[in-house]
Amino acid sequence: MTGASAFETLADAYDAWFDAHPALYESELKAVRAVLPERTGAWVEIGVGTGRFASRLGIETGIEPAAAMADLARRRGVRVLAGTAEDVPLDDSSVQAAFLITTLCFVRDVDRSFSEIRRILVRGGVVVVAFLPRESPLGRRILGDGGRDPFFREARLLSTAEVLAAMTSAGLRVERIVQTLTDPAGVERVEAPSDGLDRGSFVVIRGSVPQGGWDESTQS
Repeated sequence: MTGASAFETLADAYDAWFDAHPALYESELKAVRAVLPERTGAWVEIGVGTGRFASRLGIETGIEPAAAMADLARRRGVRVLAGTAEDVPLDDSSVQAAFLITTLCFVRDVDRSFSEIRRILVRGGVVVVAFLPRESPLGRRILGDGGRDPFFREARLLSTAEVLAAMTSAGLRVERIVQTLTDPAGVERVEAPSDGLDRGSFVVIRGSVPQGGWDESTQS
């Protein structure tokens, strides 16, 4: 993951965004909740940050490379392990559900990250990927910001098509897609998620590992 220095030195500022924008935060939570699987095993959020999502969604374990962010997540009751999306410190087939929430744009190797998720998930396990599409109104705004935001300065926003292709290449089956933050004016109101990916600045994709196991043709 890139931009580590900002996440270390400005962790409190990052965390304060959620308090300053409660309606956007609640809208994002609603979208993730819309695709949650029934709990039958361990859940992990990769790139857990300050634990804002994990603590509200009942995700007990987080992976986080920035110590300052991890400290805040631990204060929220999340068990945090040091690691990255490209090198997850968990055993093979040990997790029922893995979450990537606004993390993909900060990873160095998207394909490697999805390969790691595939590795740690059990057969039938679920991955939930929430992200800001490059082509969305908010994505275009971030790109046009000229790198002034310290957290998104080194981010690489992905298109929805790129995320879907990476998931498919890793052998993950797409099950459902929902979206929120569809108002291009960015009005701060809590918005219920809707199915689709054509209008939202926050898109959530639920995928899974096929029950029959890995498709050998997708393995590297």
